[in-house]
Amino acid sequence: MFFETLRISLSSIYMNKLRSSLTALGIIIGVLSVTVMGTLISGLDRSFENSMSWLGKDILYISRWEWFSDMEWWEVRNRPRMRLSYEDKIREMSDYAIAVSPVMQRGASLSLGDKNTQTQIFGTNVEYMETVNEDIQIGRFFSEGEERSASRVTIIGNGIKEAFFEFQDPIGKYIKIDGIKFRVIGVLEKQGKFLGLFSVDNQAILPIGAYTRLFSKRGFMRLSVKVDEKQIDEAKSEIQSVMRRIRGLKPGEKDDFAINQTKAFETQYNALKFAIGGTGLFITILSLIVGGIGIMNIMFVTVKERTREIGIRKAIGATPNIILIQFLFEAVTICVIGGLIGLALAFGASFFINKFFPSTLPLWLSIVSIIMSVFVGVISGIVPSYQAARLDPIEALRYE
Repeated sequence: MFFETLRISLSSIYMNKLRSSLTALGIIIGVLSVTVMGTLISGLDRSFENSMSWLGKDILYISRWEWFSDMEWWEVRNRPRMRLSYEDKIREMSDYAIAVSPVMQRGASLSLGDKNTQTQIFGTNVEYMETVNEDIQIGRFFSEGEERSASRVTIIGNGIKEAFFEFQDPIGKYIKIDGIKFRVIGVLEKQGKFLGLFSVDNQAILPIGAYTRLFSKRGFMRLSVKVDEKQIDEAKSEIQSVMRRIRGLKPGEKDDFAINQTKAFETQYNALKFAIGGTGLFITILSLIVGGIGIMNIMFVTVKERTREIGIRKAIGATPNIILIQFLFEAVTICVIGGLIGLALAFGASFFINKFFPSTLPLWLSIVSIIMSVFVGVISGIVPSYQAARLDPIEALRYE
């Protein structure tokens, strides 16, 4: 009985290909929306977790401005700059600071022979690796002696290694940073993109002594302070007090610095994810409602068109339940076909999304999409199917 019902349903759908395709369009859009949004959020989650891991949830970032602040640019510009001397003062005055790393940053050009690229260079101290979730893939980090003596050595990102050295061992070789030769002593492990936006593998790390001697002391500077994650709130409060004393601020004066942490990113990200999820849910519900209404209308038309067929089938012994199941099966079949087409399109879209965020179409979301298609088919097909099942066979046979 099942296969016979399936055969009749597919035959009816095939005979009305264009109508069935247009009817299934709402289901296709609904399934495509929910699966693409789910895939996008899955990729964002994975990228966000990797990026926050790189920043470190146990790191406090001290700089002149707050992340995601609505302060005017001139207010930030008028704040006193961060100073290298703060490193020792924080280490001396703080009970929570495990590691303190000043980080100076600017853009620079890297070159090797006829190869060149633009990158970001970082001047820092030996405690830098304690304040980031990065490891050395090959080679080593610079030593305290190399930091003090301003040695011209550098640790490069994996992207620079691949661009400049390909399959060669870069350790011991020289590259030029803004025309100045530096010896490569280490290569960082591959990190990928930060929040899917820009690569963190295109960087070069220098001893801060060499950075300040050879490049400008001005520019962007922050202090990264590693603390115990379990005591991060207490540590932040203490570091704030320490910084106010270092900056010579009087009671009642506003802070002229900012202490940032990954929580700021989490707040912004959750708002973004809520907006994406809400938009996707709205489009999905709207598409499924429109699709469901379309299927219901088409099924009413189908019942009307096939009134004599229903009468003949009842006359030769078909029960009302068989007729009900027949038309209900047709509605569900249209929805399932629409759901499968939507899934196929979403699967293709996931490859495009994967170019920006490492993501795959979750299996559970595919299953939910098919279940959702079946549910819409049942809800939208039940009333027309019930109407077909209740038709009087004599009246149906008389229908012209």
